[in-house]
Amino acid sequence: MGTDCCGWDGVICDTMTGHVIAVDLSCSRLEGPIHPNSTLFSLRHLQRLNLAHNYFNISAISSKFGGFANMTHLNLTGSFFAGDVPSEISHLSKLVSLDLSENYGMRIEMPSLKRLVQNLTHITELFLDYVNMSSVSPNSFMNLSSSLTSLTLRYCGLKGRFPDNILHLPNLQLLYVGYNYNLTGSLPTNNWSTPLRSLELSGIEFPIHLPNLISNLKSLKELYLRECNFIGSYPTFLPNLTQITSLDLSYNNFGGQFPWSLLNFEVLTDLDLSYNNFIGQLLTNFPQIFSSNNSSNSQLVNKIPSNLESLFLSGNLLNGTIPSWVYTIPSLRYLFLDYNQFIGHIGDFQHNSLVGLRLNNNNLSGPLPLSISKLVSLRVLFVSFNNLSGNVESKIFFKLKNLQSLGMSNNPLLSLSSFTFATNILPKIVSLQLSSSNITEIPHFVQTAEYIERLDLSNNQIKGNIPKWFLEVGKDSLFYLNLSYNSLTSVGHLLWKNLGYLDFHSNSLQGPLPVPPLGIYFFSVSRNNITGQISSSFCNLSSIEYLDLSYNHLSNMIPPCFQNFSDNLIDLDLQNNSLNGTLPMKFAKECHLRSLKLNGNHFEGSLPQSLVSCRKLEVLDFGNNKINSTFPLWLETLPELRVLILRSNYFHGALGNPKTKFPFPNLRIIDLSQNEFHGHLPTNLFNYLKAMVNASVNKGKLKYMGDDYYQDSVTVAMKGFFIELVKIQSLFITIDFSNNNFKGEIPKAIGELRSLKGLNFSHNNLSGHVPPSLGNLTNLEWLDLSSNKLTGEIPIQLVDITSLASLNLSKNYLSGQIPQGKQFNTFTNDSFNGNWGLCGFPMTKACGNGEGPPPPPPPFKKMISNLKMGFIGKLYYWGMAVDSCLDWFWVILCSQVENRNGY
Repeated sequence: MGTDCCGWDGVICDTMTGHVIAVDLSCSRLEGPIHPNSTLFSLRHLQRLNLAHNYFNISAISSKFGGFANMTHLNLTGSFFAGDVPSEISHLSKLVSLDLSENYGMRIEMPSLKRLVQNLTHITELFLDYVNMSSVSPNSFMNLSSSLTSLTLRYCGLKGRFPDNILHLPNLQLLYVGYNYNLTGSLPTNNWSTPLRSLELSGIEFPIHLPNLISNLKSLKELYLRECNFIGSYPTFLPNLTQITSLDLSYNNFGGQFPWSLLNFEVLTDLDLSYNNFIGQLLTNFPQIFSSNNSSNSQLVNKIPSNLESLFLSGNLLNGTIPSWVYTIPSLRYLFLDYNQFIGHIGDFQHNSLVGLRLNNNNLSGPLPLSISKLVSLRVLFVSFNNLSGNVESKIFFKLKNLQSLGMSNNPLLSLSSFTFATNILPKIVSLQLSSSNITEIPHFVQTAEYIERLDLSNNQIKGNIPKWFLEVGKDSLFYLNLSYNSLTSVGHLLWKNLGYLDFHSNSLQGPLPVPPLGIYFFSVSRNNITGQISSSFCNLSSIEYLDLSYNHLSNMIPPCFQNFSDNLIDLDLQNNSLNGTLPMKFAKECHLRSLKLNGNHFEGSLPQSLVSCRKLEVLDFGNNKINSTFPLWLETLPELRVLILRSNYFHGALGNPKTKFPFPNLRIIDLSQNEFHGHLPTNLFNYLKAMVNASVNKGKLKYMGDDYYQDSVTVAMKGFFIELVKIQSLFITIDFSNNNFKGEIPKAIGELRSLKGLNFSHNNLSGHVPPSLGNLTNLEWLDLSSNKLTGEIPIQLVDITSLASLNLSKNYLSGQIPQGKQFNTFTNDSFNGNWGLCGFPMTKACGNGEGPPPPPPPFKKMISNLKMGFIGKLYYWGMAVDSCLDWFWVILCSQVENRNGY
């Protein structure tokens, strides 16, 4: 009070009338909604209002904004407004510039957009990036003012055809419509005259003929074509780009050598070719030109790209050393060469202009150069996953007061000891990644890191208790903390208020289970020595999505409230503890579970049928428990189920035939072993396991089950051993029905499951012949049909399975000559033991006249098996189970007549 508001920061008044005509409160840390009774709306003469980059509590824009009759410039970008854009904004008929971009919860409906386009007849700048327009038609923009110079509509969810007439607007100089992935349209091919200087068409369904575009747009300087649909094949379609100052061709899967000669490095300021498949080396030398200070002293010098400000070449196949000219560019602010194959030392930087430097994931060697200490503007430095060596001196970082993100992980020969013990460095650090860095203590300088948000110290040698001072670090800011793969024994009370990601797995933590902060979404203490029970306090973690408490010593029951987690929970892993009781019986109708693993506990009862509500479920592992139930055939309706493990329980009864038309459409791993199932193998089930028929690699890359935060692991029986798969390839496909009481023949339909890697039907009562159709399983790596009652010859078709590394047909009644050739020449006696009728390599028994000996007379054997004699225990002779006195007599009798009758 008592001061002239016209002298306040951000306030401009008319010099004649004294009326407030402009208010600029951008980046002012304003918080809370702007209510309709705010005195802001009393400024009737306001012409310019800038409230950008504040925090307005995800509140709606008041309709009162439409009352500024003289408004010409309104900027509300990035201020956390949400809800519908009020139609009253269209009343601002004098608007020249409107910016509503980057308010991620904001949307605009068709009526409001139409009125906006019709009434803003003087508009020259319209910025609507990230405003949700998924319900409007792009045709709504057809009547935009001809005075429009700038239009941005990125990430708006637009779909349908983009109006052609916008591309012909006479004054349009800037057009950004990228990342509307369902937006279609086309560029004019002729008679296209436009003053466009900056164009972005990234990630939309426009067919782009680059030579035509360049030849038509004579004024074009900035071109952004990330993830586009080009006509023709690279590099034949690439025209001479000498007029372009900023070029983005990233994420287009281009390959081969990049034709650097097509670029004009004298004018180029920004180049982004990242995440393609370019090969070869960077230019070593640029064309030479004459340079002189006077007419008598001229010489040839290399013309380096002295105006280049950003060079993004990440994610290619570039190799060789980084040429010296890269370190001499005076204007270079961003240098991203990560995820390539560069070798050699990092050179010395000649200028201090760099803001971002990414050299991680290469093969660089040598020390971290001291010249980095001169980069006083540096905010990002990543050199992780290289072969750097030597001592990292803390003095390198003393002048880097602006450094916010630092990554030096996974350089095995790099010593960080003096660096981690330093203090009073990196005061503005936000992200620190020192994984696999051989450090033995938490870096001391993080005590003063009041802005720290992300800290990764995983896979080091940090021992003992977490120091108390560390629990105060980033108490209000820390969001991501990874201390996995260390030797920590205690963590204490977790004080971080805003922590969302906390990973303590693979340590030596003891004592009770720590309870994470309420806002946590990822929490793992897997593979520790934690004891006690799961506290009911976990039920207050309403945001939890990934919870991994596996491989500990937790006991007692799961708190009943865990069933409420299924609203948000994506992955729950409680395997290999000592939990008991029955399973939670109710899962929410909106269940989001993707993975549920309870293997290796003492759970009883039956499976909760409400799991059918979890339509996104991919991995279900209830193995090694005490579940007593019939086969849960109702799981066949889960469309995404890929892994089903029920091994070592008390499941019983027949499997039954599928009830739906397409059961288990995505199943890749099924393990029902070591249960009490009986009856025939269900042929109808094998007929419908479509994911096992023709699995393929996705775009040439291996894919693993899981997501960015959590990748599934599972233990399977493979080639006779239990093996833990830390990550599960989507192409890993197995069936294990061993150690049950299945009977009857092996269905021929299994031969159609051509993507199978493993098949185990051992230790059952299967009879009949080995189906020749198994020879179709050309990807099979192990096959175990041992300890059954299979008869007949081994099908010659099995020889064609060239990937077969493990075969077990022992303890059956097979006969005839063992097939020869290919993988069969690598198998030993163990693969065929206990089949008296088999002969030929690798067994010592030769075959006479090319024919195998006949099996024992079936009627006599059948008569013996039907005699109800007392069971005296299982004796083993020649690898064959002997179940009664008379069976033992039969073995002795056969051994006496073997030489005479050949069996």
